[in-house]
Amino acid sequence: MRKMLLALVALFAMAGLVVAVEVTVVKFDKDKKEVTVKEGDAEKTYKVSDKAKFTTTDGKGENAKEAKYEDFEKRVSGKKGGAKLDIKTDKDTLTEATWKTKGK
Repeated sequence: MRKMLLALVALFAMAGLVVAVEVTVVKFDKDKKEVTVKEGDAEKTYKVSDKAKFTTTDGKGENAKEAKYEDFEKRVSGKKGGAKLDIKTDKDTLTEATWKTKGK
């Protein structure tokens, strides 16, 4: 019984570490590969991992397609009002980013 309880606690602890969050991009530093995002009232800067995964979806959030780093860079650079992304992080590193496209 104790092992089962400890396994359950470990499961919930690990599930809490990786959570996708919708954020708004405040700025992107291409040279340092760092993106500053705003979640609610808080701003946080993340380093973009070389192994990060990038995905695009249609306007409804369906039909996911893999994207490249260059697509991510284009999305977060210079967009007025800030780009909206769903991100997953590991401490101070961005590991995954998903965004919606307006096209078909």
